[in-house]
Amino acid sequence: MDSPSSTSEPLLMKDEEPRNWADLPTDLMCSILLHLRVTEILDNAQKVCRSWRHVCKDPSMWRKIDMGNVSHFKPMVNDVEAICRHAVDRSQGGLLEINFGDFGSDSLLTYIAERSSNLKSLRLAMCSEITEEGFVQAVVKLPMLEELEVSGILLSGESLKLAGLSCPNLKSLKLNHLFYLSSTDDVNAIAIAESMPKLRHLQLCGETLTKTGLNAILDSCPHMEHLDLRQCFNLNLVGNLEKRFKDLRLSNDSTSDDPFGYATIIFHLPHQLTVLKEGDD
Repeated sequence: MDSPSSTSEPLLMKDEEPRNWADLPTDLMCSILLHLRVTEILDNAQKVCRSWRHVCKDPSMWRKIDMGNVSHFKPMVNDVEAICRHAVDRSQGGLLEINFGDFGSDSLLTYIAERSSNLKSLRLAMCSEITEEGFVQAVVKLPMLEELEVSGILLSGESLKLAGLSCPNLKSLKLNHLFYLSSTDDVNAIAIAESMPKLRHLQLCGETLTKTGLNAILDSCPHMEHLDLRQCFNLNLVGNLEKRFKDLRLSNDSTSDDPFGYATIIFHLPHQLTVLKEGDD
């Protein structure tokens, strides 16, 4: 009986040469490189060989830019912004999705908006240097936007309404506060109701809306399928509202899957509970 070593096929035949990664088809190489971070592509992958550099410079590689976790670059904020601008330039106007967090400025956001008029998805998280004015000046230049997420940037109702009117195709809005607010205010909810009728997904973690604001949204957004109201402590929803949505998250639902750590905040500000019954005026 043959031994295992004699019956198993060798990993590489004697006459077979090792595969040259540089000879892989362009579409396959592109698919592989897209699994790397933006910084890994620009700092390492494109320097491997000429064919890899050619692929890395292809605008199709830069339809989506994800720089959502660059906290390890914090001491080099200017370098991170330069990398982001370079990535945007590589897209040659074809950028469709961009996500960045823990860095950024008004000038960077303007740079992106002026070169990405076809942008469909914008996610801003923990961008403390981006002002409300800078946000507004950029978003009015993005009429094709369908998904917008703003976490950790305080926006007024006026700015939200302007964003909705400037982006008539908006289908998803995530507006998340990173701390508890004890006030009662429906300004943002009314702005959403008046300017975003095509919304299908709405996340308002930590918002101050009451039943008045929520009813305005429900009346004005008939296509809503996903509603997330976690940490909205001015609401205590009762009734059969969940039958209307594919996914409904309520005020006291777990935030363990939240990337910004609401669940770790132990200081609760006083809050007022109101009751919303389905069909209330």
